[in-house]
Amino acid sequence: MLPALQKAYAVGAFNINNLESLLAVVEAAIEEKSPVIIAVTPSSIKYADLAYIGKMVKVAAESTPLPMSLHLDHGKDLDTVSECIDAGFTSVMIDGSHLKFEENVALTKRVVDLAHPRGVSVEAELGRLAGVEESTVKEKEAILTDPDAAKEFIKRTDVDALAVAIGTSHGAYKFKSEPKLDFKRLKLIRERINTLLVLHGASSVPPWIVEKAVKYGADLAGAKGIPEEHIRKAVSLGITKINIDTDLRLAFTASIREFFVKSPKVFDPRKILGSAKEAMKEVVKSKMRLFGSSGKFL
Repeated sequence: MLPALQKAYAVGAFNINNLESLLAVVEAAIEEKSPVIIAVTPSSIKYADLAYIGKMVKVAAESTPLPMSLHLDHGKDLDTVSECIDAGFTSVMIDGSHLKFEENVALTKRVVDLAHPRGVSVEAELGRLAGVEESTVKEKEAILTDPDAAKEFIKRTDVDALAVAIGTSHGAYKFKSEPKLDFKRLKLIRERINTLLVLHGASSVPPWIVEKAVKYGADLAGAKGIPEEHIRKAVSLGITKINIDTDLRLAFTASIREFFVKSPKVFDPRKILGSAKEAMKEVVKSKMRLFGSSGKFL
């Protein structure tokens, strides 16, 4: 991701759970001529099996000359990290954000010492993802990433990428009121460290996808994500990797619901899931354009 830091764009890390979601991401990357990160969580590994995921992504990577990475998202323990490294992952995240600072440092350093000798990059997280619009100043300081602590964390762990908390949150219900991301904090973090910075919980929850899903039976009242202009600003301030999961799930759900209503006689899973793959692909392509990674590899 160093070119992203030098040229002020971000690489998208898109979570997959099955073949269709993988194809959606890979086809989007090829069509947009964009580098891409294939991300899987421990729950995705439990669902699809580590061996299957590793082999599928290896085939995908061999099908295109574009830069592609297989990344463990939100790994919680050394066993999971080790298994993923053995399976051929090129990047792993160890999420010690729930731990006290010293414990997070110790856990992250152990992963770095395990991964770096095998050529695998490591991402860590400092701070906790949570909407902060109704929090007190003291609560915000406890949740969000402290710039000085980030500098100390990088120095002591030698981690390759740091996920920072600036007010985003996971899921489709990120805010009760207006989004408020702490861009001043992000600027201070970037001034203190040259490490690649990661934004989690960055799905925008596009209204048109939510409206389609609701039209065909979904209950998504109150769903709200990160405005695209906020994402652009975050990239301009030094974010170099952005994780997307919720928007893909929403696109999948909206497409499947629409298909069942409009095509009640169709029972071919290839047609049903094919429509969902196309919907996810369009979302991925739009994100690559938003992050500025499209066309970076012509």
